[in-house]
Amino acid sequence: MVDFMSKPRYDMTDLAEITHILRSPGGCPWDQAQTHQSIRRNFLEEAYEACEALDNDDLELMKEELGDVLLQVVFHADIEKDRGRFDFDDVCDRVCKKLIFRHPHVFGGDTTKSWEDCKALEKGQTTVGEKLDAVARSLPALWRAEKLVNKAQKNGAAVNEALPEAVEGLRTAEDLGKLLFACAQWAAQREIDPEAALHGACEAFIASVKAAAPDGSASRE
Repeated sequence: MVDFMSKPRYDMTDLAEITHILRSPGGCPWDQAQTHQSIRRNFLEEAYEACEALDNDDLELMKEELGDVLLQVVFHADIEKDRGRFDFDDVCDRVCKKLIFRHPHVFGGDTTKSWEDCKALEKGQTTVGEKLDAVARSLPALWRAEKLVNKAQKNGAAVNEALPEAVEGLRTAEDLGKLLFACAQWAAQREIDPEAALHGACEAFIASVKAAAPDGSASRE
């Protein structure tokens, strides 16, 4: 039994300490056994549950679900703290520096640069291809495809928006929903993973943008 002080109200420091206790010898066997990969899905689920609380404007649920998301961050940071690679303070330091750098109009700097300009400079991204490669491959495929197309268009890359003749009657969000559902059904009948298929199309899109540039990696801005 761990001797931990009971309080009427806890803070961020307490959360970090409780998490470390749970992962330490004498703590919780389940918490001790977890890795980044074993709880990766938990992180996604907690984020979606937090979004539901936001959508419903449920204050009590917001506090609970945002706390669960925060726990995921602290948990992953504690894993790395035990490995000696970084800790929660390093996570906070990184995001604070990012916010300051990307808001020159607030904290000082080159006010002619936008958030996207600052992000590209920070990441060392000088081509459209590099910016497309930076879109997370772990995103749901449809979301990833949308981000790739939007980013390509913002950076001057040619995007073919034509739809196949079979869907010329597509007019509304409901029509699109039916089309996507039909595609999912078609894939299921043929034992094809639609997410994997669309991710494959995303990779092909990135390759086509890179190939369209003279240097083979996308035109420089």
